[in-house]
Amino acid sequence: MSERIPKGALVLLAALLLCAPPFYLDAFWLRIGLFSMAAAIGAVGLGLLTGTAGQLSLGHAFFLAVGAYGYTWLAGEPGPGLPTGLAALLAVLLAGAAGGLFSPVAGRVRGIYLGVATLALVFLGHHVLLTADSVTGGFNGRSVPPLSLGGFSFSDDGAGLVVLGVPFGAEERLWFLGLALLAGTWWTARGLLRGRPGRALAALRDSETAAAVMGVDVARHRASAFVVSSMYAGLAGVLLALAFRRVVPDYFGLALSVDYLAMIVIGGLGSVAGAAAGAVFVTALPLLMTRYADQLPLVTAPGTTDGGVGPTEAARYLYGAAIVLVLLYAPDGLTGITRRVRTRLRPASPAPAPATRPSASAVRTKEPTP
Repeated sequence: MSERIPKGALVLLAALLLCAPPFYLDAFWLRIGLFSMAAAIGAVGLGLLTGTAGQLSLGHAFFLAVGAYGYTWLAGEPGPGLPTGLAALLAVLLAGAAGGLFSPVAGRVRGIYLGVATLALVFLGHHVLLTADSVTGGFNGRSVPPLSLGGFSFSDDGAGLVVLGVPFGAEERLWFLGLALLAGTWWTARGLLRGRPGRALAALRDSETAAAVMGVDVARHRASAFVVSSMYAGLAGVLLALAFRRVVPDYFGLALSVDYLAMIVIGGLGSVAGAAAGAVFVTALPLLMTRYADQLPLVTAPGTTDGGVGPTEAARYLYGAAIVLVLLYAPDGLTGITRRVRTRLRPASPAPAPATRPSASAVRTKEPTP
């Protein structure tokens, strides 16, 4: 019988591996990791809404923008100039409030109609970001105030910090902040899915009528799913703003919402691990193709006029093809593929020995009744 590695040891090993990159990798790879962690947080929220609760949303970019711009305005000048930790918390709550305000609409429409309704949020939000210059900075956007918690600054402007001989700048410091936020997102989302709320949301996805018969408050759970998903998106927006250091309206457009749908489809609907894996794939691919564009066939470097496809467009073609392949051959995404590979690699348990039956000669014959 093969011994299995304890789950706690695997978690500890994964934590140690994730804490190592700031000591060995340069700023480019750390930025990819930061963007991927922020995308994973937002993808987990969309996975809860679309994959678990069955509510199609094309407006996830709007709630990301609420979190990013909410933090920038609350912590910056012009603005209230609140402590950055409080501003980040209020930005997440503000995104949740925006989801709560939209939840009555989500309670009235279903399916593709809900997707179109949420799509309106993206265009409305983009218009507000361009016109509300005093809050958003208009087309040019705004600089993001660096986060500071308990006197510790997550920026290069703070006191020089050296850990094990490695200077810790903004990327290194934000890396550990992103890890903490992603770990909290992972833990809360898995607890939600494994508890009664997760079972209620899954019942809503399968059949609202059956869920109502079983005692599930359909309206309340649909609204709660939107609020929780929006709060995850707001948290992802805050982390994205800190990583970018400047927020501009054009980033929070329809393409970003489509990217998040691609993340949860490729990773696997209704899976926290799948949403995170899909987020890493969709986020890292265009950045890597941009860096190595001169070494890839048919891909041109940004800013060149040679014939070919830009790295961003090429990346979209690739994960668009990945979506088609997933829908055709692996509807449960990367999570299902990993599960099947793990099952095949797992050693087969020995078949139970057949039960022995006593031979005919050993069976005592029953004496006739006198």
